[in-house]
Amino acid sequence: MKRSRPPSRTRSRSRSGSLNVRALLALAVLAVSVAIALTMPVRLGLDLRGGTQIVLETRSTETTKADREATDRTVEVLRGRIDALGVAEPTIVRSGENRVVVELPGVQDPKKAADVLGRTAQLTVHSVLGATETPPGETGKEGETGKEGEDGRAAKDGERVLPDESGLSLRLKDATLTGQDVKGADARFDQQNGAGWTVTVDFKDAGSDRWAKVTGEAACHPAGDPQRRVAIVLDNKIISSPQVDPSVSCGGGITGGSTQITGSFDAAEARDLALLIKGGALPVPVETIEQRTIGATLGDEAISAGAWAAVIGTALTALFIIFVYRLMGALATVALLCYGLISYAALAAVGATLTLPGLAGFVLAIGMAVDANVLVFERAREEQAARTRPSTRSALTAGFRSAFSAIADSNVTTLIAAALLFFLASGPVKGFGVTLGIGVLASMVSALVITRVLAEFAAGRPAVFRRPGITGISTTGPVRDGLLRRNPFLMSRPRRWLAASLIVMVVAGSGILVRGLNFGIEFTGGRLIEYSTANPVDPDRARDALSDAGFPRAVVQSSGDGDLTVRTEELTDAEAATVTKAVSELGGETEKLRDELIGPSLGEELRRDALIALGLALAAQLAYLAVRFRMLFGTAAVSALAHDVVILVGVFAWLGKPIDGVFLAALLTVIGYSVNDSVVLFDRVRELMGKERKTPFDRLTNDAILQTLPRTVNTGMGAVLILASLAVLADDSLTDFALALLIGVGVGTYSSVFTASPLAIELHNRDAGSRSARRKGGKGGKGRGAAKPGRTGKQVPASRAERQEVL
Repeated sequence: MKRSRPPSRTRSRSRSGSLNVRALLALAVLAVSVAIALTMPVRLGLDLRGGTQIVLETRSTETTKADREATDRTVEVLRGRIDALGVAEPTIVRSGENRVVVELPGVQDPKKAADVLGRTAQLTVHSVLGATETPPGETGKEGETGKEGEDGRAAKDGERVLPDESGLSLRLKDATLTGQDVKGADARFDQQNGAGWTVTVDFKDAGSDRWAKVTGEAACHPAGDPQRRVAIVLDNKIISSPQVDPSVSCGGGITGGSTQITGSFDAAEARDLALLIKGGALPVPVETIEQRTIGATLGDEAISAGAWAAVIGTALTALFIIFVYRLMGALATVALLCYGLISYAALAAVGATLTLPGLAGFVLAIGMAVDANVLVFERAREEQAARTRPSTRSALTAGFRSAFSAIADSNVTTLIAAALLFFLASGPVKGFGVTLGIGVLASMVSALVITRVLAEFAAGRPAVFRRPGITGISTTGPVRDGLLRRNPFLMSRPRRWLAASLIVMVVAGSGILVRGLNFGIEFTGGRLIEYSTANPVDPDRARDALSDAGFPRAVVQSSGDGDLTVRTEELTDAEAATVTKAVSELGGETEKLRDELIGPSLGEELRRDALIALGLALAAQLAYLAVRFRMLFGTAAVSALAHDVVILVGVFAWLGKPIDGVFLAALLTVIGYSVNDSVVLFDRVRELMGKERKTPFDRLTNDAILQTLPRTVNTGMGAVLILASLAVLADDSLTDFALALLIGVGVGTYSSVFTASPLAIELHNRDAGSRSARRKGGKGGKGRGAAKPGRTGKQVPASRAERQEVL
């Protein structure tokens, strides 16, 4: 007879096996991260390292004038091409009436980038009328062959002559399709038919019909006849002119709305052609007139100050976590360092560009990544305090299990927002979506895998088992002890909290109407002045001199061979003279090489795409919260988020602070922080509703607030220590960023407790009242004198008015 193993020994082996699997997973992730970090450096942005500047000039055509409107449209098309090239955080602005200044950070092949940007990419599809013996470029008789063109000749009205891939001259009919009919294009490797790299072009509905028509007409001619061919032309050059397959019927054509461009493409050529076709044609041709290297927009002192502030802030956060959670806090700090390594490696692997605000946001993410660890440790403290767990290790296991739903829900809502920002937005907002998504995924790996491996291994050591006090989770902590002693009923009058939130929001928001928003140069455009000086001028000294002269927000860069570029908001002639004087005092004799008005780098289309992506992200978060929780929770969380945004923007309006790209990054960060706070709170409400079904909703919500408040305080302190360091120690370029996040963290913490919670209570009460009214109506008005449940769950008498109605 076999002896059965004791259940405790079986559970122990199961836990040991799970720990080993997590440890192997953690080691694998860290090994890959180290390898990537050592071999693939992260690209640095224009503000940290500088890059390549390409100046393009638009050219008028017979049909389109290269004016300001056409140049602005050119900027938007170029932005799409740059995104497709994989260049993150570029700067693209209109300069003057017909110039575009493109600044690209960390481009390995500037010549290739200039070639791709400079191509007009006018795609057309033509029926072939036949071959001609006269090659393009020879002068024909007027009326027969028309006037000679640059890339071919017009044969008759609406016709043209171009050489095909083999050099044979083809007479082409007027274009049947253009780039406006294209829905998308992709580069693919055709291994099955041996065609190599091809480009598949998909047409829109109307374009699909025209494609069927042009191929149907060509199919009516015999095989081998040039008229059975269809010519695909890009920038007045035939890139493909295939014969229509014999299987295609005359007049029927090729349906399905797509075609394949074949040729002797390699992988890079096919991808470039696909992005040009997909990105659309430039409204007017452009010519590269200048290409140069530019310096960083921030000086060495600003970068050094920001780096020191980040290091000090991170160290303070680590010390705070160790002070609160002792051994577990020290292990969480190790896991956070691993989080930093994983995030850095992921940014390098995807080719992201790191700017100074991005670096500050990355450091802030380390502070916010503390949140998952704090959630776990606070739940473990609750388990230990309830005396339901025999050991610290079992309390930790229960803490990880209990906190998982809150961690998962808060991170999923953030990932939804990050995905929509990445797929729908463009420019810096798209880049923020990448950084945000990487940070969230790395945070989950750090908290749920690395921290758990370290914490459970340490808790299982005999020395720790004998001294549970050093773990930091054997006691509930001073914040929770104080709340348990007083047990305040914060939600006794939820409407008062809502009224207070409304008053604060109105007062802050009125700043938008009274003072207006001080949009930065990224939104409004401004003036660009380039100087050549007799003596070299250090950009750092020029920034200080211009700040003293009253232009603290001027962007100063070295340019080309010793030149200096100053970019500011719009200036009067007197202000421009002041800028010139400040530069000449540093560099001696000064010559003004260029003085032009520039357009916004965050153009109208980019702002529209960002707003659409943000709106859809909020709607998707609301839908997710409605499915995971209830609609009232989702409504309350999104309403609190709107409350936070209005207050933050309003405070900046009252202070006269600039609304620029740095503020935009801070605002998006605050949105993620606010939603996370509300989700953690409502996850606890949902848990209590499942355990205490007879407890009134306002009491349940109040209990959830008191139980999650230690987590809120500790997480907030972790973020505040980093932000305070940035605000005090960093350069002015990061002060506004840190200020915006400090306001956002404070308001977000307040709103999750005193805006989202009271609103959820009011929505619940209204919903409960509606259900009660429907039940009464269904009973024909009977039982109107029935007792009503009070706040304590007991039955209380009906009101005097109700008793009189019963009589």
